[in-house]
Amino acid sequence: MADHQPLLEQLKVVFFEEADEGLAVMESGLLELDPGSADSEAINGIFRAAHSIKGGAGTFGFAGISSFTHGMETLLDQIRSGQAQLTSPRIKALLHAVDHLRLLVEAARSGGKVDETRTDAVRKEIEREIEGHDTKVVPAVVATPGPDARPNVWSIIFEPNPAMMRSGNDPYLLLRELSSLGRATIEVDSTRLPPLEAFDPELIYLSWRIHLEGPRDEKTIREVFAWVEDECRLVIERQAAAPEVVVAVAPAQTNPTTPRPPQDPPVEQERRKTDLGSIRVSIDKVDALVNMVGELVITQSMLGQIERNFDLGKLSRLRDGLNQLERNTRELQESVMRIRMLPIRFIFSRFPRMVRDLSDQLGKDVELTMLGEGTELDKTVLEKLGDPLVHLVRNSVDHGVELPEQRRAAGKPGRGTITLEAFHQGSSIVIEIRDDGGGLKTDRILAKARAAGLIAADVQPNPEEINDLIFSPGLSTADKISDVSGRGVGLDVVRRNIRELGGNVSVSSEPGRGTTFTIRLPLTLAILDGQLIKVGDQTYILPLVSIVESIAMRPDQINAIAGRAEMYRLRDEYLPILRLHQTFGLAGGSQDHAGRLLVVVEGNGQRLGITVDDLLEQQQVVIKSLDTNFRRVDGVSGATILGDGTVALILDVAGLIAFAKGEGKKCSTTPTSSGRPWEAPQRRVDNI
Repeated sequence: MADHQPLLEQLKVVFFEEADEGLAVMESGLLELDPGSADSEAINGIFRAAHSIKGGAGTFGFAGISSFTHGMETLLDQIRSGQAQLTSPRIKALLHAVDHLRLLVEAARSGGKVDETRTDAVRKEIEREIEGHDTKVVPAVVATPGPDARPNVWSIIFEPNPAMMRSGNDPYLLLRELSSLGRATIEVDSTRLPPLEAFDPELIYLSWRIHLEGPRDEKTIREVFAWVEDECRLVIERQAAAPEVVVAVAPAQTNPTTPRPPQDPPVEQERRKTDLGSIRVSIDKVDALVNMVGELVITQSMLGQIERNFDLGKLSRLRDGLNQLERNTRELQESVMRIRMLPIRFIFSRFPRMVRDLSDQLGKDVELTMLGEGTELDKTVLEKLGDPLVHLVRNSVDHGVELPEQRRAAGKPGRGTITLEAFHQGSSIVIEIRDDGGGLKTDRILAKARAAGLIAADVQPNPEEINDLIFSPGLSTADKISDVSGRGVGLDVVRRNIRELGGNVSVSSEPGRGTTFTIRLPLTLAILDGQLIKVGDQTYILPLVSIVESIAMRPDQINAIAGRAEMYRLRDEYLPILRLHQTFGLAGGSQDHAGRLLVVVEGNGQRLGITVDDLLEQQQVVIKSLDTNFRRVDGVSGATILGDGTVALILDVAGLIAFAKGEGKKCSTTPTSSGRPWEAPQRRVDNI
């Protein structure tokens, strides 16, 4: 069997991916249900997801998952058949079960352990909802039903193909799952067994006849064999009903003295984060990629013919071929990048449950609206975006939306609204988290900032600058520290994490009307459109999306402000000036601005003028991380390799603005081999 182990492991990976999708379907479906008005289509969708997880777990031998899901399936079946009402406690019990099932799946995936006491507690919560009362132990019931209540009786022939186990399917697990549907009598047929010397342990020679009594229909029985129906002979026939029946009871409902089967061990974590270790790609994206590779092969073949018989008369054909190669390469690059793009719903999907739970915990009535869930961005950005968004949404629920009575007193509806919206804007993605709460209290923020020494007593910032103070480390306006969040506590970490993604976050607020957090991010962390600039003998790259305009500097428009460096008057606006020569410690840092260019950049809602010696070409560059390959450098977001093999640093506009405001610091004053800090190594390299 060792030779077939890789295939089995691959099938398990598929099961875990489908289990994750099923859990997401169950959670989102349960959140959409309203107590007292069961949506049959939604209930059926949740039931099918639970049944698929249960069946797949049974096939791969994850007994703990299978037996735990059985109780959920039973309760869902009661609800969809009308035997049980859809109540708020039942929805909560099922949501708790989904949470715990997620832990069980992760334990099976990673080989971790889950607290068995917690498993039993969640299981008993489901059992109480199945029975409709609070008894902790549900005894088995023996009943003599009337003529209309008799169970179904089925005769089942199950004859696997000899090689069925090679696809990872074990008949024993299927028979065990079938037995959970009612009272089963199983007879084995061994007539196909060969002589011992011809026996192959990887083949199946047995078949089975099963007599099953229980309330299940033929569709439910066939679903047990859904994974192997093409690998076996399956006959299901209905028989006459028996005169009496013993109502089968799930294993968790046994007498306390009955030994409990061992459960799969849990991981000790509240909720597994979104797993984006693999990507499902639509076939149209794959087709586009295949077409582009075909175009590239054709172009390569054409250039090869020119190279083999080259003469000056073919120079124009060579130029055309190189231009075509450039187009093919760029289109191929764009096709590959589209494969990495995933819809933001992968992150948004966690918030309906979170808002619901927080609202219940805080005694608030909050409705979450999500817009632009199909907006796509790079997988790497998506993976790192989750934690900052969680913090901002929790803040909106905790400190943004008021209590219902406070809202009514202010003339608002008792139910508050939080809107989570994503949309593309140019080459960036914008995410807004809006609430219709009371807004930021600027007077309290300013007082706290003065007390913390962030703002001098004689300085009067404008409202936008005051609001921005909530991103300062350690600043909190909360009356008390809660275990949910504290607006201002940790928002400096949110901003830092967003900046590490090459983006920025800002806040706007209107008293009594609400607050909006706006996150701007690049679509991808792998490639950016850049403007090459020359500073001294160094070449740097500015993200093209950050550049507002470039102008020739006029010395008469420069004003020196005591204690606040230099400002440049651009029409009716005064911009702070940052001399890259001085900031980077480069040679040639003359005080004379004559002949230099001023590049106006924008980040975090603020503008800055950067002095450069020359503007070079614009080009797409592949970003290499300095954190991974060197160390973090303030004011620099990464590096790239230019066409001549030299390394150029990619500038971080938000970091440069911080330098201009006096908030930044150089990461090191240690000079490079040339005696100048902040200088990219002047050598040819193949990669970083």
